[in-house]
Amino acid sequence: MCDGEASVSRFVVPPVFARRITAIYGAQGEAWLAELPDLMQRCARRWSLTLKRPFPDLTYNYVIAATRADGLPVVLKLGVVNRELITEIHALRLYAGQGAVRLLDAVPEAGALLLEQLYPGTPLSNQEDDARATAVAAHLMQQLWRPPVNPEQFPTVADWLRGFGRLRARYAGGVGLFPRHLVELAETLATELQTSAAPSVLLHGDLHHKNILQAQRAPWLAIDPKGIIGEAAYETGSWLRNPFPQLLTWPQVRQVLARRVAQFAEILGFEPQRVIGWGVVQAVLSAWWSLEDNENNWEWGIRCAELLASLL
Repeated sequence: MCDGEASVSRFVVPPVFARRITAIYGAQGEAWLAELPDLMQRCARRWSLTLKRPFPDLTYNYVIAATRADGLPVVLKLGVVNRELITEIHALRLYAGQGAVRLLDAVPEAGALLLEQLYPGTPLSNQEDDARATAVAAHLMQQLWRPPVNPEQFPTVADWLRGFGRLRARYAGGVGLFPRHLVELAETLATELQTSAAPSVLLHGDLHHKNILQAQRAPWLAIDPKGIIGEAAYETGSWLRNPFPQLLTWPQVRQVLARRVAQFAEILGFEPQRVIGWGVVQAVLSAWWSLEDNENNWEWGIRCAELLASLL
């Protein structure tokens, strides 16, 4: 038995993490949480790992620092098997370490990924100069975008936009607690932007401040790609509404958003109104997804959508 197996029993699943998993996945999530110690043990045995410690602030996956038998520092990432986790594996394989963390191995049917450990691993959210951080994100986007290979493995932007249909279905054609004018604006923009979309590329899909880490083999690398196919301008939306929840406490946040849009337009060559439009669409969708997943932070997305809409 390796050291990793013997140490599994000491790991505690944070209650907040457990509640989130059960809220999203229901009985499947409860079963996964019950199996988690055994899953860690099997992974430790499979990859000859000494498990170190879980990372703080776990969200949708259980992520553990570890050391491989050859002394290599690695990260074990475990999650409920779902499409997003599978497309993350596909995306990381295509990136092959270029612009993103390197995937060392994976067992998709177990929801298990073995990743290189990025050092020092400081998130870009720690960068106090927002203009500099936005420039880093823009240049990293350019490294990640590539023509889609095996596109059938990935969802498309059109697939994600079907979230508006689910929102309407939930409220019998209405919008529930959401401001009607914002939902209608987002739906209109989504149709217009899709109709005029540039050729599709493979996108990260969730490139924000905490998903970009400082590393040694490259200044900055992305983690946790969703893996989605769509036009490149779509990628900027997640950055515009982050970091959550700090963004909305910043002074002159509207001016910050306007400056970010101008930076993306200058560095990436996008029309500013296109960047803003995707930002509005995604902010409203983000609010809906939060509500759909029984999260209580949906109002943040709506507030971001309001601010971005004011720039149109």
